[in-house]
Amino acid sequence: MKFKIVALFGICVLALGLIVVMDASQAQAKDVVTWRLPMHHTTISSPVYEHSIMRIINLVKERSEGRFIIEPYLSGTLIPGTEIFNSVKRGMVPIGHTTPAYDMAQVPIFNIVAGLPMNFGDVWEAAYFFQWLGFEQMVREEVLQKHGMLYYSDRVYTTELSLKKPVGSIDDFKGLKLRSSGILQKYLTSIGAAASMIPGGDIYAALASGMMDGAHWGAVQGSYAMKFYEVNKYHLRPALNVAATDIWLINKRAFDSLPEDLQDILHTTLQEHFWPRTNQYMYQEEIMLQKAIKENGVTLLTMPPEEFNKMQVAAMKIWDEVAAISPECAKAVEMLKDFNRSMGRMQ
Repeated sequence: MKFKIVALFGICVLALGLIVVMDASQAQAKDVVTWRLPMHHTTISSPVYEHSIMRIINLVKERSEGRFIIEPYLSGTLIPGTEIFNSVKRGMVPIGHTTPAYDMAQVPIFNIVAGLPMNFGDVWEAAYFFQWLGFEQMVREEVLQKHGMLYYSDRVYTTELSLKKPVGSIDDFKGLKLRSSGILQKYLTSIGAAASMIPGGDIYAALASGMMDGAHWGAVQGSYAMKFYEVNKYHLRPALNVAATDIWLINKRAFDSLPEDLQDILHTTLQEHFWPRTNQYMYQEEIMLQKAIKENGVTLLTMPPEEFNKMQVAAMKIWDEVAAISPECAKAVEMLKDFNRSMGRMQ
């Protein structure tokens, strides 16, 4: 009799344990949060996919112990790349990875984020301006207050020219036929170049045929990937600009709906990401430059400081035009001028 009672008790305990385990498993499954992430990039072969998108996705999953899953979608597979800003703002998706160049009309300060011509002499200057002088925080406040989204710069990096002809002064730009786009096209035209926009797939043929004397497609890594160095044997520094060309946006209501610990994980991960990603990109630029020098016979041209100063002064008209767009732009441009003065430029 005693044996039967003990056995029955054991069975009850075992059954209760199984119920507890099942309930815990079900609760844990319910606690998993899955977000869809559209991006403006079109291919997983892009370094951005591996080193930015997947880095964030993997870190968030690891730090949340699998409770926070972010699923990536290439441009056009979920929504068009140009519609990411509006889709995140409206809550159609909770998070997006896009470029400020698409949405400067809605967020005027994105003109400065996307890079005014000749804004910095080096990448570290831009990183300092964004993260230490308060520019990143200015952008965050405007995006949050006016559009209900959280903002994070992915990294800052350069736009640089690869050329068929050597350039050492501002005067050397006169008559150069250059492939450009956006505000840099406007700037290069203003200093005498014949700058025009042609699709990326047509640039190599334009260079090879002599229709173009040079082009920018990012910096060294972009030029190498596009095979420009098969034709262009010169690479020019300093950069035409240094910018946060990739950014992260998060719908604030979606963010607030997350458990507090997942909010902290997402915010901290994106906040920290800026520094290693910017540093990694600089390293990869130097590695690729040495490869281009060795394999393609490329010569690095470095413009003298006095000529860089002249090019920066020539950009002031465009800076002032952007400053006139909004009070936030005016404040940011004045900050940028003050920073350059502290560097001994723009006396």
